[in-house]
Amino acid sequence: MTDVVVSPDHDTTRPVNAGGALGRLGAMMAGRARIVFGAWLLVLTILGAAAPSVFTSLAGAGWQANGSESVRVRELTQQHFGGNSSAAVQVVVHSDTANIDSTQARQVLGDITDIFTNDARFGEVIAPQPGTSISPDGHTGILIAGANASTDDMVKAVDDHKDTLTALSGNGIEVYPTGASALWSDFNEANHDAMMKAEMFSWPVTLAIMVLAFGSLVAAGLPLLLTMAGLVASAGGLVLLNQVTPISVWAMNFAMMFALALGIDYALFIVARFRDALTNTPSARAAVAETMDTAGKAVALSGLTVLVSLSAVLIVPAPAVRTMAVGIMFAVAFVLLATMTLLPAALGALGSKINAGSLPHAEHQQHRSPRFAAWGHLLHDHPWPFAIGATIVLIALSTPVFGLKVAMPSIQVVPSDAPVRQGYELVQAQLGNGAPGMLQIITSVDESAQVAQAAKGVDGISMLTPPQPALDHSGLVMMQALPNVDPSDSRMGEILDHLRDALPSGAMVGGAPAENLDLQQALNEYFPIIVGIILILGFILLLISLQAPVIAALGTVVSLLSTAAAFGVAKLIFQDGHGASLLGFTPQGFLDGWGPVFFFAMIFAIAMDYTVFLLATAKEHYELSGDPKLAQVDGLAHSGRVIFAAAAVMMAVFFTFALADPLPPKEMGIILGVAVLLDAAAVRLVLLPVLLRLAGHSAWWSPQWLRRLLPSISFAHHR
Repeated sequence: MTDVVVSPDHDTTRPVNAGGALGRLGAMMAGRARIVFGAWLLVLTILGAAAPSVFTSLAGAGWQANGSESVRVRELTQQHFGGNSSAAVQVVVHSDTANIDSTQARQVLGDITDIFTNDARFGEVIAPQPGTSISPDGHTGILIAGANASTDDMVKAVDDHKDTLTALSGNGIEVYPTGASALWSDFNEANHDAMMKAEMFSWPVTLAIMVLAFGSLVAAGLPLLLTMAGLVASAGGLVLLNQVTPISVWAMNFAMMFALALGIDYALFIVARFRDALTNTPSARAAVAETMDTAGKAVALSGLTVLVSLSAVLIVPAPAVRTMAVGIMFAVAFVLLATMTLLPAALGALGSKINAGSLPHAEHQQHRSPRFAAWGHLLHDHPWPFAIGATIVLIALSTPVFGLKVAMPSIQVVPSDAPVRQGYELVQAQLGNGAPGMLQIITSVDESAQVAQAAKGVDGISMLTPPQPALDHSGLVMMQALPNVDPSDSRMGEILDHLRDALPSGAMVGGAPAENLDLQQALNEYFPIIVGIILILGFILLLISLQAPVIAALGTVVSLLSTAAAFGVAKLIFQDGHGASLLGFTPQGFLDGWGPVFFFAMIFAIAMDYTVFLLATAKEHYELSGDPKLAQVDGLAHSGRVIFAAAAVMMAVFFTFALADPLPPKEMGIILGVAVLLDAAAVRLVLLPVLLRLAGHSAWWSPQWLRRLLPSISFAHHR
């Protein structure tokens, strides 16, 4: 199709061979740049108004397995027992010199009670009770404020009052808010601070890498501006979506990181292709059309692959996990939309000015890299040593994954000076290791004696509180069981299982440790399902994109291999503790439980991202030449520099999170950074090109019946 457009570099109309649908879209965006800029300005103004409140308005909890026994117990305790559930706020009051019943301590307890009774989000306030919530020496007491709102609202309630509560400390009295709601409040705050510091550090590093890769200040700055637009839009969109359904604050944390990395990836690929097309086309808009008809297809398919991979996480019945995926999908969708519309308009408007501010070394830089062409020839001439070497490295790094252990985060995920951790450790010191994680048992009045007898006989339960009747006389009672191990101890799972097995069928067991363990079980059960879905959908998308079953299967398998290697390294670092002192953390002896599900989707999405870039470029040259050697060498020569630069940017973004103090961002940054390093260095720039060499024409073969079923997609653009 030929569109008539006005070149930004010339005042004449020229026919543009737009090619396919994306080429026509690119030509249209370039030809209507002012309209596109105006539309995006309107969108960013509307969504940007909501964006600044993203970290204060999003939900702070949601770490639960919907439909589980422990969640049902929490709902019953909030409904019938004044909110004395896992979401209740526990305030630890301690004095080294005074007893908890002293005048001074009673005054502080009264002030704490006043704070809670004046906020409708809190339910019944329970003063420290002898034998259960007062230490044997009488110097420590725990006041409990019941939860009269959702878990998300309870975290916000702690956000609102924790400074006032801790300010009551003084004159020998220490006050520490603790419990699950306080834990998420302190952790979200520490996590947000760490994420923002890492983001601020990664931006200048990213810009420096971009300048070196492009050799032009304008070309380097354009991807950052594009990504900024996507981030602002996604932040505002999440705030608005949060009005409909609670969205975890972690959604924006992940979205910021992933949007920056992928947004720059996409813009790198498009801008690099545009600069090449600009040298061979009559106008900037013709260059935009050619770019979108080739690289634009690869970016669109890559973005779709990322969205499909992350969508598999939505089947996990955990609100926080689901909305983390939603947050990244939101950001990727906005970045992809900007790449398909705003970027072509900007390129069409800039034209040759894209090279403004060029550095001396870039004056003669070509899109076809001679260095990567030489590397492609080396791989073509000596495929087996590289194939064997890369495979051995990846398998060796993958082997530790078979010993990987996962569990929900312990108290160590928050800084040692956080009030919630100080209160937690004080409770353990005064009342026993299991005191911060009491298990709650709900049963009927009629079965209470039988339940109490059975619970007392369970190994690992050191104390059971007397049955507490429901406040609304519903016929239910609640008992609290004190485990003799830390809530994050691996033996807690065995204690919970034995307790549930020992109790009559009508009794239910919950509490914060039970919620964590039920969530972990759900994550473990859904993990193989998610892996299967992602692998199948990834293969189908590659098959549709490349029209070649052999290379689609090989691309999927090597992506799985690099993902396994990244988890093997994660096991060595975070479970075994290799390099822990260098990275500044104390290993928990396991990987955080949500890691495998979420990181697998993210790592596989990144791996497929690079796979599409490389193979789409190789297929473009195969379609033009019919020569598998030329496809392999030129595919690498035209995409290698971009993949290398994109990997460098991603590693800069991800590894900055290794500097964070909280453990989960550190895990996330190191695991994703290692995944990108392995995927780019061992897979995309070595193993996959070698597989193209060994497969030859078979890599691009497709049976007639399959070609009839699949939509026709071509990556070649004929001028």
